[in-house]
Amino acid sequence: MSAAHGHDHGHDHDHDHGHDHSGHHHPAPANFNRAFAIGIALNLGFVGIEGFYGWRINSLALLADAGHNLSDVAGLVLAWGGALAGRLRPDLRHTYGWKRASILAALANALLLLVAMGSLAWEALDRLGSPEATQGWTIIAVAGVGIVVNTATALLFMGGGKGDLNIRGAFLHMAADALVSLGVVLGGALYLWQGWGWIDPVMSLLIAAVIVVGTWGLFRQSLHLMFDGVPERIPLATVQQALVNVPGVTGVHDLHVWAMGTSDVALTAHLELADTLPDASAVLRAAEHTLRTRFDIRHTTLQLETPPHAQACPQRGCGVA
Repeated sequence: MSAAHGHDHGHDHDHDHGHDHSGHHHPAPANFNRAFAIGIALNLGFVGIEGFYGWRINSLALLADAGHNLSDVAGLVLAWGGALAGRLRPDLRHTYGWKRASILAALANALLLLVAMGSLAWEALDRLGSPEATQGWTIIAVAGVGIVVNTATALLFMGGGKGDLNIRGAFLHMAADALVSLGVVLGGALYLWQGWGWIDPVMSLLIAAVIVVGTWGLFRQSLHLMFDGVPERIPLATVQQALVNVPGVTGVHDLHVWAMGTSDVALTAHLELADTLPDASAVLRAAEHTLRTRFDIRHTTLQLETPPHAQACPQRGCGVA
């Protein structure tokens, strides 16, 4: 006898992006729609201004930054698409829905940032060889607007980074840009003060290094989740021990924990029952309660196995194709 069980406790699909680790709800999807729309509009406007002035005064720094800000708009569109796709309801063809889109968007956002910083560094190294004269005040004014736009956009996403890697990706991307603009302002000021042509490319290299270090974590984490890695906040050994400690359970095998999206965790496990054959419903209730309250794992599938069934199945091999 083997009882298979698949509960989806508390899974209201319109709000399930809002779980943080303590089990409280963030009003994530509703708020971030507005944040994405405002962020995209602000950044598109700024790209237009920066591109125009960069072309007017022939400033490579401003033109490069305008191109980089255009990559931000792409990053925001990606993150928004990922968040919206993650809210599509499951159907017969996609039984998990499209939650993984948010992981894919976080990964794409990290890659986009790393590529943008690589091209910025390449440009800066090229400029070090032949520093050019520019108009310091125009650079300061335009990049100053950039600081305001990027900081304002980053603040829109600030609250969501704890519960959702995709939102954290959008926040990091905008915060990184505010730093780039700040570097451009400082470079313009030092150029006006000392007339150093090399200060602009050196500033760009420093900023690129800072951003790559910050983005690497997002890249590594989203790639890990993409390949069904155990989410960082879930201590697998502790989860296994917690299930073994459920009254009536003598062993746990084939335990799998993975991320369905950037804020949703799923678990499957086989629970071996004691010889006395405890009440199956009580075991399931206790196990689900433990997983939900201690680890905020709400999408659980638990298979109960009687001792003869558990013995017939080689340890850790049962249920694996």
